[in-house]
Amino acid sequence: MFDLSHPPAGFIENPFPHYDELLRKTPVCPQNDGSFLVCNHADLNAIYRDTATYISDKKQAFAPKFGQGTPLYEHHTTSLVFNDPPLHTRVRRIMTAALAPKAIQKMEPGLIKIIDQLLDNMPENPDLVADFAMSIPIQIIGNLLDIPPSDRTPLRDWSLAILGALEPTLTPAQLEKGHAAVSEVKAYLQGLVADRKASPGDPETDVLTRLIAGDDAGQLTEIELIQNCIFILNAGHETTTNLIGSGLALLHDHPDQKHRLMTDPTLIDTCVEEVLRFRSPNQFGNRETTKDVTLGGHLIPVGSNLHLCIGAANRDPQVFDNPSEFDIGRRPNRHLAFAGGPHVCVGLTLARMEGRIALQRFLAKFPDYQIRAGRKTGGRIRFHGLSHLPAHLG
Repeated sequence: MFDLSHPPAGFIENPFPHYDELLRKTPVCPQNDGSFLVCNHADLNAIYRDTATYISDKKQAFAPKFGQGTPLYEHHTTSLVFNDPPLHTRVRRIMTAALAPKAIQKMEPGLIKIIDQLLDNMPENPDLVADFAMSIPIQIIGNLLDIPPSDRTPLRDWSLAILGALEPTLTPAQLEKGHAAVSEVKAYLQGLVADRKASPGDPETDVLTRLIAGDDAGQLTEIELIQNCIFILNAGHETTTNLIGSGLALLHDHPDQKHRLMTDPTLIDTCVEEVLRFRSPNQFGNRETTKDVTLGGHLIPVGSNLHLCIGAANRDPQVFDNPSEFDIGRRPNRHLAFAGGPHVCVGLTLARMEGRIALQRFLAKFPDYQIRAGRKTGGRIRFHGLSHLPAHLG
């Protein structure tokens, strides 16, 4: 039986053959700890939309994992992604207004400027993750929260430590690092919030000012405000870095698709969607059952934790023709990289724009780039991407 807490050798580097086998044999797979791994597209799609039967609240699961009252517990039980109404509704409504398509459109010139500056200063033999992919969301999120550029250096390490604590198993060192990261970023944001309350920014472009102000339904508490600012930092950083890094690697590894895109630049939008499907930056979601349910022939008791395998669902042959083929023109492409239902990713429009412009501008400037030896995966199960992608720009 496949056990997510003790995955087989090579799974972290290349989970996709294992996903294919799970889809063929055990699309709903019981785990040794009493949880269930759910892999097929139809089940995930239904679970995301049934918020009465499958809840996002993780207090029961996170108390033994992080320790009740600890920094990681406070963060992950207060952030948008692990909450249900009414908190989820309140926070999401404010964030959605701040990240509306009109507001995102206003960010595009600034995003292009950031990306072009990175490309102009690229060394001849860069690491396309460290020197490019990870720098883009750090600057964009810094701009969203109006964090001074001189304060942005720790953002990536904080994000990696906090999100790394969501892995199925943790070492004591990882747990300690995650707690410390939450405490550090929380202390920093408390100072930033105090400054912004004293000198508000433009609510049309400053997400922090908008979050502080709240809406007609009221304001967020200080804990809700701080922890959801941390959520914005984490969610927008890690996933977008993985999207851009994986996109550059996939286009290099599939020269026919790279040539196709460069010959027909109008394929850029479907290309981004295919990268999201083929190498979903977030491989797993979670839900908890509020009643006994039956999935895949298994009776799943109330209170069970479900691991929703987005990476497998996006390879489901019942939904995708030739799912193991990277096809930048794929239509339709009903991937679940952004989850679904009321919890669909609030920043999906921004992520798509970052991916589109980053790949477009990079290919235009360095069409003959080559990936050198030494690429490394991020080393994690939940979030899939590259930590190093050495290249030669030609």
